[in-house]
This record gives sequence, structure tokens and C-alpha cells, in this order.
Amino acid sequence: MSRKKARRTAQLRKIVDETSYLGGRRRGAVLKVEVWSDGRAIVKYSLAYINPRICSADNGRVLRYGNSHGRHHRHFMGTVKPCEFSSYEKLADRLQREVEARWRREDE
Repeated sequence: MSRKKARRTAQLRKIVDETSYLGGRRRGAVLKVEVWSDGRAIVKYSLAYINPRICSADNGRVLRYGNSHGRHHRHFMGTVKPCEFSSYEKLADRLQREVEARWRREDE
């Protein structure tokens, strides 16, 4: 790792690191949220719904939003595409709505 990148990484602070292991019909699935800040703004995030029983590709990521590699993107069932980003809060709400809609379809 370069010194510049090491300094930038050292200045980031993980402000959210939550992992929820699901049970019941969704046993084995995981909801994972990681958010980093530079003290002024959110600069890095990863929001994921992981369920290897539904998706064998992409390490089980059914749905994930992130901004690694310097771009905002969406993982869905093994594919990765750029996504619109206006705010972290709106994206977190979008993930929640999409996951809940998926669960409703699975429960039918």
C-alpha cells in the first residue's frame, strides 16, 4: 500500500459495522452494513444482503451497494452495474425496500 493511501485509510474511521444473522426461513442469510467516515462525511460504504442458498455467485451476495474502487455500484445475483447515488441515507432505504420486496416474493 502506498504511503498516501495508507494515510488516507488511517484517517477513515468505521462508524457503522453491523452484521445481522437471520433465522427462520432465511436461516444462513446475513445483512451486513459497513460505513466509514473521514470525520466530515461518509466516504466509503457497503450495504449487503447475503444468502448463499439463493445466490451461489459473488460470495452469496444477493444484493449489495457499495462504492469501492471509486465508483458507486450495485451487485445483484452475480452481476455488477453502476448505480445512481444521491445520498447514503437514500441508498440505505433503497436496499431495505428491495430486500423486503424480495422477501415478500419468496414468501408467496
